[in-house]
Amino acid sequence: MKKYLSFFRLKFLMGLQYRAAALGGIATQFAWGFMEIMIFRAFYRADPAAFPMSLYATASYIWLQQAFLALFATWMMEKDVFDSIVNGNIAYELCRPVSIYNMWFSRSMATRLSRAVLRCFPILAIAIFVPQPYGIAPPASPWHFIVFLATLFLGLAMTVSLCVLVYILAFFTISPQGLQMIFITMTDFFAGALIPLPFFPAKMQSIMELLPFAAMQNVPLRVYSGSMTVYEMQRAIVLQIFWLFVTTAAGKLLCKLAQKRVIVQGG
Repeated sequence: MKKYLSFFRLKFLMGLQYRAAALGGIATQFAWGFMEIMIFRAFYRADPAAFPMSLYATASYIWLQQAFLALFATWMMEKDVFDSIVNGNIAYELCRPVSIYNMWFSRSMATRLSRAVLRCFPILAIAIFVPQPYGIAPPASPWHFIVFLATLFLGLAMTVSLCVLVYILAFFTISPQGLQMIFITMTDFFAGALIPLPFFPAKMQSIMELLPFAAMQNVPLRVYSGSMTVYEMQRAIVLQIFWLFVTTAAGKLLCKLAQKRVIVQGG
């Protein structure tokens, strides 16, 4: 365990050094957040009663999404992992007395947390002072906030687990680019990154909520805004834990299979 905590600490401290990149990201996310809210505002003006969430709740969802983008954005996968698999440098990692899966998991979690720490507080601090209904609302209750923090951590672990699964699947492909494009497109759509899941038709939403992608950002952001009933929150948390176990187990099994069959060419 100490080995993986060391990987986590080193990667986390390394990520905190990129302050200029964080400032650029904050500016971009503010612009993107305001643009999304203005688009939704145009639809809400037509018929506010037709939407499952109020504009204030939707704005809160968007600001939280932008504040914690680094935790859930699947396009923020580590390029050096794919490069090491393609160019054969993965051989050096295989020689280490560590679990490849656990190492990638700890490094990926540290990278996402360090990026989120640099960006989330400025975004949330300013979004609080944006006038209603365009700013971020306070949590529905103290209990909702506690559940939000728990589901936020589970959503992060779920995102990392899926990304590490993609890293491992890259062992079985000639180029990981196609795999990345398919994975990013699917997660953006099914996780509520483009449109919150409550805006989809009821039958489609009920199916999407059962998929592993819904266990990522969809759950904590909706818990915070209070758009879930107690039963829906309980079911969502159970699904988060279930899919985290399934994807982690699948990743570790595939990792063992890949390590047995991997062939590194060159000298």
